[in-house]
This record gives sequence, C-alpha cells and structure tokens, in this order.
Amino acid sequence: MQSATVEQKPSQLPPLIPRDILFGNPERTSPQLSPDGKYLAYIAPDDKNVLQVWLRTVGQEDDRQLTADKKRGIRIFFWTYNTDQLLYMQDSEGDENFHLYLVNIQSNIVRDITPFQGIQAQPIELDPNFPSEALVGMNLNDPSKHDVYRINLKNGAAELDTENPGNIVGWTADAQFQVRAATAATPDGGYDLLFRETIDKPWETLRHWGPDDEGGAVSFSADGKTLYISGSHDANASRLIALDLATRKETVIAEDPQYDIGGILVHPVTRVIQAVSFYKDKQEWQVLDESIAADFEAIAQVSPGDFAVGSRDLADKNWLVSYMADNGPVYYYAYNRDSKTSSLLFSNQPKLEGLQLASMQPISYEARDGLTIHGYLTTPVGIPANNLPTVLLVHGGPWARDTWGYDPEAQWLANRGYAVLQVNFRGSVGYGKAFVNAGNREWAAKMHDDLIDAVNWLVEKGISDRNKIAIMGGSYGGYATLVGLTFTPDAFACGVDIVGPSNLITLMQSIPPYWAPMKAMFSHRLGDLETEEEFLKERSPLFYVDRIQKPLLIGQGANDPRVKQAESEQIVEAMQKAGKPVEYALYTDEGHGFARPENRLHFFAITEDFLAKYLGGRCEPIGDIQGHSGVVKS
Repeated sequence: MQSATVEQKPSQLPPLIPRDILFGNPERTSPQLSPDGKYLAYIAPDDKNVLQVWLRTVGQEDDRQLTADKKRGIRIFFWTYNTDQLLYMQDSEGDENFHLYLVNIQSNIVRDITPFQGIQAQPIELDPNFPSEALVGMNLNDPSKHDVYRINLKNGAAELDTENPGNIVGWTADAQFQVRAATAATPDGGYDLLFRETIDKPWETLRHWGPDDEGGAVSFSADGKTLYISGSHDANASRLIALDLATRKETVIAEDPQYDIGGILVHPVTRVIQAVSFYKDKQEWQVLDESIAADFEAIAQVSPGDFAVGSRDLADKNWLVSYMADNGPVYYYAYNRDSKTSSLLFSNQPKLEGLQLASMQPISYEARDGLTIHGYLTTPVGIPANNLPTVLLVHGGPWARDTWGYDPEAQWLANRGYAVLQVNFRGSVGYGKAFVNAGNREWAAKMHDDLIDAVNWLVEKGISDRNKIAIMGGSYGGYATLVGLTFTPDAFACGVDIVGPSNLITLMQSIPPYWAPMKAMFSHRLGDLETEEEFLKERSPLFYVDRIQKPLLIGQGANDPRVKQAESEQIVEAMQKAGKPVEYALYTDEGHGFARPENRLHFFAITEDFLAKYLGGRCEPIGDIQGHSGVVKS
C-alpha cells in the first residue's frame, strides 16, 4: 500500500544559510610551509575582498599581506626553494593564459617572470638542489605547443631548455634537474613514454599506450636508474610501476583491481615514493615507505574526513595536513613528526562551524545495461528524504569524477530543501579503463542514459518527486543539461547550464591552440571532426531546440577559452527564435566558470530564484549584489 505524500513543511528545515557563507571567499585557505619551516604562506582576502597571498612567521601572529592583485584574486601559489621567494599564477579575466609571478617576501616586490604577450605558462618542476631555477613550459614560439624554459629566479632570465616537437603533453626532470622523460600524445589517440639517456642523446620510446589505455611518467629516482610511471596496460586500472632504465623491466609498486592510482606522495629530497591513494567511495591511502607509517596512523586520528599532506619542510620534521569532511569546513593542522602531535592552524570557512549541514552519502545503482554506477546523495537536514524536489548535479570533464566531501553547491541546494544527486556516469575517471572506455562515443547516448537511470533510481527509492527534478552542471555538466532538455524533454522540470557546449562541431573547431595534441584523443572518445560531422551533429543539442519544453537558465564567461561564448549564445538565439523559455547571464570578466565571488553570488542568486520558481524550494532574496559583471537577458 502506498503511503500518502506528506507535504514538505519548510519550518522543519534548518535556517537558510546565506549564500555569502557558501559561495563567498574563504577566510583563509591553502597554507604552505616554507622549505626551511620558518614561514607559513596562505591565501586570504584583502580589505577589498580580493584573494591575496599572506605570510606569517611560524609560532607568531605577525600575519601580513604579500601580494596586491587588483581584481581577480590569487588561487594558485607555491614556495620556491629559496626561502625568500614564492611564485603565484594569474590569468587575465579567465582567459587561462596564466603567467608566473615571483614574490620576494622581504621586499614584497612582485615580478612577472613570464612577461610575454598572449602566452600561457605551465610550471613543470622546482628542485631543492637547484633553488634558483624553475622549469616552465611556455608556448612562446608557437601557440600550439609548450617548450621547456629554464628560468633564473635571481634575475628572471629565461633560456630555451628543451624544444617540444609538437606532441608532448608532459615533461619530467631527473634529480640533476634535467628533462629526461616526456609523455607524448600519439595520432591514434594514445600516448608514448619518451626517454633520453642524457640531454644530448635522442629521445627513444619506452612504451606506447593505445587510445583505450592511460599512462605517463611520474618521477625519477634519486640515482636516476628508475623511472616511476603510471599506466593501465596489462590491467584494468592504472597502476604505479617502477621501470628499471637499464633492463627496461617493470615492477608494479601499487595497484587496485578496480580503482586507478590517485594521489602520489613523493619525498621532496630523497625522491622516495612514500604513499599512494586510491579514490573509492572515499580516499584510501596505501603507505609504501615504512618510515611514515606511524605518521599516517597518527594524522588519521586527528580529525574526521579525508586527509592530505599539503606541504612539508625540507628537514621533513613538520607537515601541513588538511582534513575534508562532508559537513563542515576544511581544517588545516601543523603536524610535528618528532612528537607525533598536531595543532590546529585554522579552517577555511569558520562561519560554517555550528551550522546544520547535510551529510553526503555514497550510493550506487545499476544502469539499464547492467553497469554499476557510483555517486553521492545529499538530502536536506530535518525532513524525511521522501518525494523531494531534486537537483541532478552533473560534473564536468567528462573525464573527471565527483568525490566525497564538503560541496558548497550540494549544501546550498540541500539547505533550500532539495535532494542532490551527483553521479559518476560512464566515462568518469578513477574506476578503471573499462568504465572510462564505456563512455567512448556515448555523449548524448549511454552517458545520458546513466543520468536518466539515476532519475529513475531516485523515484523508485521514493526520494524524489518525478515532476520536480532539475538537471544542472558546468562544462560537460552544462552539455548534459542541454541534452536533458532536448533529448529527454519530459525528464526534467528545468535545467541550469553553466559554460556548456551546445554544438560539438563548433566546440571542437574552437578549442585552444595548445589542445592540438589532444585532438586525436577527442576524435577517439567523442567522434572525428574530419570524417564524422553528421555523427557529432546528431549528438549536439543545438539542433534539437524545437524539442525543448522546459525552462533553461544559462551562465557563461565571456573569456572562456574552452567553451567559447558562442556555444551559449547560439542556443540562446535559437531558443529565442523558437519562442522557448530561456534566461541567459553573461559575465564579462570570467572564463570557464566563475572565479570572482561577486559573480558566483550573482549567478547562484538568480539560479536559486529560478529553481524556486520551477521546483518550489526555499529562496533567499536576490538582494543587491555589488561588483558583479553579469549581463542578464531573458
């Protein structure tokens, strides 16, 4: 007998959590210990709410701001092995043409060490034995390929170190700080592992991975006799392997039959691989170096959640460890290896502490063809998980995956009264190559079937109201939203697409020039632009606008180098011509996603209003959001 549906009583839900707490800047984040252990650098907002790098002396409270980024905010920085220097990365309004900036922590002088117009800098390696040098990839001579430059951190001089023949996607230096291994993309959509005995010898191919395998170089041993690699050859999942460079014999160091190798912890001085992780429902560490076994045991006890060693001093006495749970901020601890004790530094967002946050539950279901699909379900606090309005939140990539832990979007939606399901549909990474390859040529086909099967699972379990399910996501997740509203027009009540491509042909025609080596991989996994235009057209939502029945909200960054502005504008225009319900927000100073908090707060405010209109969840008023660049058309 079916029970009567109980009307959701908003009063049973916890108080509304302000969007500013969920989507505003962190208070402090990403702490990094200087190599000599004297200083702690971290990211925090300045008095204008722009993220900067800050510095404190360990054991003191002399915190001071080092950088003066004007608008976008700094998100990526790292110490050099010169104690008075650190590096940060910054692009221009989301164009992903990152430059590397050197900061002197004594004088606060900031210098662009890659000061070339229109280039993209990619940090390759730093080495404690060569503290005044950095290996950096730059597409200075040809926008489609990054050559290796050796940059002098004392005077900023950059000299060409290793030329890229055009197909290299990764470089690896040895303990003498010489580039001696590389990973090359190949015309079949696979990869070659390249090696040279010395920098004046020619490159040789040690191994080829076909298009259905993954692999690449990880690091050299200190004596240069072993090259550590990851690869899925001769197995289902990627393994960590030691390759003896004299005999060419491979020895498996770490593996799991189902899950790919994930994080790899390498000692910065001895180059010993100390631990690896496999991401299953949650992260699981496997210690390989017994000298840190007691440390991992100690740090696992400190705080709930998944932990990671973020940085360490060169003496290897002090570590910085982060802990991520699903229902609170990230906590950062200083860990001392001698005493095996930890002390709390700070959390990234103290305002989350004490709030009634939802838990994220790992789930799995069977797709229609029998494949097991894993995911994460978040349901509102304080009310039964019955017949709820729901958001299917689809990850980008698609060669990526959702993970367990605090997720601001999931918390926001659950707090507003929605169930949230995030699924690792076929093609997602981490679950072995058979699972990734099951997504080949299945955009808008079996990859989308997995999402529809997720909807059916939610309804069969009684969790969701079939008539009140939205689909939402960014990048590939935005594409999945467009597919949801065109290929399965009755499945969803509405959709929210963030920087999603609408036409796979124009997407592939307009990729950044430095993605050229990956074109063969795209051809294999997505479809061939040269020979299969009709096939790609069949999988492109733009050509099925007439089928759309439900309202759509689109958010786009004007400077997105991956999914160009035209991808959103062409479907908005087609929908407007066809009289279909569409709202469009363009952010003039953003790229592939929204980095500035003002823009995040604005887009999620209009999204919240949109979802409340079509799903009936709670809504914090949009309010007056200062400083955003959003131009909204409906």
